[in-house]
Amino acid sequence: WGRGRPGWHIECSAMSHRYLGESFDIHGGGSDLLFPHHENERAQSLCCFPQGKFANYWVHNAMLLVEGEKMSKSLGNFLTIRDVLAQAPAEALRLLLLGAHYRSTLNYTVAGLQDARKTLDRFYRALAAGPVPQASVPQTVLAALADDLNTPLAIAELHVLAGQALAGDRAAAGALKAGAGMLGLLQEDPEVWFKGEASEEDAAIDALIAERLAAKKARDFAKADALRDQLQAQGIVLEDTKEGTNWRRA
Repeated sequence: WGRGRPGWHIECSAMSHRYLGESFDIHGGGSDLLFPHHENERAQSLCCFPQGKFANYWVHNAMLLVEGEKMSKSLGNFLTIRDVLAQAPAEALRLLLLGAHYRSTLNYTVAGLQDARKTLDRFYRALAAGPVPQASVPQTVLAALADDLNTPLAIAELHVLAGQALAGDRAAAGALKAGAGMLGLLQEDPEVWFKGEASEEDAAIDALIAERLAAKKARDFAKADALRDQLQAQGIVLEDTKEGTNWRRA
């Protein structure tokens, strides 16, 4: 047999040592790798460098399901990131992934992705409701993340802050933006989130909204309703407020 040949376990030990040294903080991987891969990787690394600790913390994530089934090409339910981003913004996918604890099985569904988008709509509306002051990451969010990366609890705290911000608490809006930023969320300008990048089409939408407003003032409600239906057919959602009519793309 001689000295043998490199295999998967020793390759990972070699790469870890080359790029991270004899000891580093966090080693991640799927729960299916715990044995034999990670046990062998740890054993041989500690034998080779007994003065080190190899990894201080091991983070094993659970598996991903798609609509309740294991994702595989044979089942025809294999998705790539590009497939998902064709359906929703990247932040919606990020929120969906963070909605389950990393050690819990995550079930990816189209409905779940749509719900994540709706949640972000609510968060962005909370930011758009008024000025957003600078704020530090809330202690409640930090405490949740310090508890074994409890991202579902951190998101629950964001929901509380969003509710307060929508009720007029602008300090809560600042805390919401800071806490969400810690998770890589709410990175867009609210207007860009709802309307997309400015385009020539925006001017046409604004013109139809102005025409609808004029029809309402003239008490021509049939025309106003027809204009609303026309905009809805284009995927434009109108929100009438005391300050005027806001719009966003559905």
